[in-house]
Amino acid sequence: LKAGGAYVPLDPAFPTDRLAHMLSDSQMTVLVAQQALLSILPAHQAQVVCLDTDAAIISQANNQNPSSDVATEHLAYVIYTSGSTGKPKGVQILQGAVTNFLSSMQLQPGLNAQDILLAITTISFDIAVLELYLPLLIGAQVVLASRAVVADGIKLTQLLETSQATFMQATPATWQLLLAAGWSGQGKSSLKILCGGEALSPQLAAELAPKVASLWNMYGPTEATVWATIYEVKAADLLSASQRSAISVGQPIANTQTYILDPFLQPVPVGVKGELYIGGVQLAKGYLNRPDLTTEKFIPNPFSDQPDSRLYRTGDLARYLPTGDIEYIGRIDNQVKIRGYRIELGEIEVVLATHPAVRQNAVLVREDLPGDKRLVAYLVPNEQAHFTVKDLRDFLSQTLPSYMIPSAFVMLAALPLTPNGKIDRRSLPVPTIDRSQSATSFTEPRNPLEESIAQIWRQVLGIDQISIHDNFFEVGGNSLLAVQFLTKLGNTLDQNLPLVTFLNAQTIEQLALVLQGQEKSITSSWSPLVPIQTVGEKPPLFLVHAIWGNVLFYRKLAHYLKPDQPVYGLQAQGIDGESDPLISISKMAANYIKEIQKIQPQGPYYLGGFSFGAEVAFEIAQQLLTQGHKTSLLAILDATAPNSLQSETLAIQAETSRNWQKQYFQDLVKLTWPERANYFLGKMQWHFTIGKLGIFYRSYLQHIKRSLPDLYLLQVHFANHQASNGYKASVYPGHVHLFRCPGDLSEKGVDLGWGKLALDGVTISQIPGSHTTIMEEPLVKDLAEKLAHFLPKI
Repeated sequence: LKAGGAYVPLDPAFPTDRLAHMLSDSQMTVLVAQQALLSILPAHQAQVVCLDTDAAIISQANNQNPSSDVATEHLAYVIYTSGSTGKPKGVQILQGAVTNFLSSMQLQPGLNAQDILLAITTISFDIAVLELYLPLLIGAQVVLASRAVVADGIKLTQLLETSQATFMQATPATWQLLLAAGWSGQGKSSLKILCGGEALSPQLAAELAPKVASLWNMYGPTEATVWATIYEVKAADLLSASQRSAISVGQPIANTQTYILDPFLQPVPVGVKGELYIGGVQLAKGYLNRPDLTTEKFIPNPFSDQPDSRLYRTGDLARYLPTGDIEYIGRIDNQVKIRGYRIELGEIEVVLATHPAVRQNAVLVREDLPGDKRLVAYLVPNEQAHFTVKDLRDFLSQTLPSYMIPSAFVMLAALPLTPNGKIDRRSLPVPTIDRSQSATSFTEPRNPLEESIAQIWRQVLGIDQISIHDNFFEVGGNSLLAVQFLTKLGNTLDQNLPLVTFLNAQTIEQLALVLQGQEKSITSSWSPLVPIQTVGEKPPLFLVHAIWGNVLFYRKLAHYLKPDQPVYGLQAQGIDGESDPLISISKMAANYIKEIQKIQPQGPYYLGGFSFGAEVAFEIAQQLLTQGHKTSLLAILDATAPNSLQSETLAIQAETSRNWQKQYFQDLVKLTWPERANYFLGKMQWHFTIGKLGIFYRSYLQHIKRSLPDLYLLQVHFANHQASNGYKASVYPGHVHLFRCPGDLSEKGVDLGWGKLALDGVTISQIPGSHTTIMEEPLVKDLAEKLAHFLPKI
């Protein structure tokens, strides 16, 4: 930069073909590297300087500042971004744009010589410009994080603490990673953080803001030199987080202009969405060797008298808020952002189309679970084509970086089309299976029993091709589908297996062996105590069933805990149909303590429970205390506190009821008629299966349909519901750890009412997701990582 040259960052992790294009397209004359990296580079004409092996020669060079005629109109760097033609395109950024950007950032959000900036971004991503040059410009300190540390939430949390960083910028995905790893922000009142690269959700902002000195939302395409607009998140944004769809991206930085225009390049009124255009000194010179694309994207500025003034068409939809701030809405084309990386879906589609087995394809981003954005490729294969998903992954990885490789591939007979003949992307199905992750080969059923089990799997899972080695839960199964399978199994083969069978027998081959009696240990005599993970010498974690009585859903949670952390589940009496369910939480707790002490006679104990299970775990801790045993962890997994012994007066109950009914009807009238119909249908289903009409449904199941597993679960659910209504909790002198979702506040407050019951206080850990998703992929991993912080370390 001092010599007046421009740099092009090359990421060693990029595929060889991509590096070859960048080397060829940029025509670089000098290549700075390390000796070990030269072997991965394709052929090129550049002079190579190795910082390690050439260190002795470099040390003899002049160490004075060079005399240079570099000016603002000279290039500073060329960053290659995803291109819709199948080849990345080079964005040319000028010295004047970088200088303006750094000067503006120095003022707002502000950095001084006493600051410590934790840099976590690869230099091939343009936001590294701020991380490296801004601290150097003003004399602040930079701490560089390795790629391995950035990918590990726990290690990154540790580095953030030990580095004593006062400034850090990252994408929303990285901030989510830190929160999931247990980053609390305590003692970080001086930490200033920037969030950009993707839209900042109000929910994430509400989690981050209390942990830091200030939170800034940033927006800007590569073509406008890193960040073009800036916004400091305010308390009012957090108070209304549940009602907001997005956090504002604010207003343009110094010497930068923004315009929101309609298709005729006319400004739109406040509140009306249009395409966002950017002007000013921040703009790139254009695209390297792409004058056609430069002309298309950089247009003359109709609002300026300067003949060389231009606007950049971002392709982003936005609108002005009454405050003058800008709200980002989304894209108007086929470009997306995942983990901050800008991706042209067309580039992936172009590369996929060159595979000899692919006739047609479409790629899109799905977010079937909140916060879980992933690329999915839909393929129409050529006739008689033979290939695997691994073949496709390997093929794409030769050209595309890892962040552009789809996580799922779905084969279709034809792509759905709209009436005008375009691909109907909204009709593309949810992916249900990804065999690329399977280490086993496909094996068809080998005997009538395996074929019968496979046929039921096909019906329940909706998958045509089933291998006897496929894992039920890895090909789309869950606890409810497991119940459906056992029901159909009982009706078809007259074989009734307990749900807990799935903890150890999760393939067709294993289930067949159980039915043949060759693995009787799997279905040994029934006990409330279910081993989920038995390896390790640490004190076990005991997890109590939810209201349906089974503990199968804890399997995923245990999987993400340490391999040497034993985990046992406590399932409800009556789930096997051999005994009557208990209708008293106190009796449940006493019964479960007997089973727990067969494994661990003395404390300290580690207990937990999800939803209804939290009430039982709470009572277990109470009874253990009366026996003289300590509970080191009482983990409440997203559950509101039970009623206390101090019952409310009739007047308070009546007022609460009136307020609830008023709010109920206010919410009801906001719904459309179809939404109201769906709501009432759901209520009818609840009454038939669980409510007062449930007895008729259970009679139907028992005497007509004869689906015993369903019946057992309903009986246990009804008993647990009755037990919960009758439970009056007393004050617990110990401590409670509450793991709760951000949106599940309830009328009992932030601690969900546990603060009134736990005299020693409540520790609250925020977990992403909702009550119905935290035990499922991918959010269960976040819960496991936070829970692990409170488990024994020995």
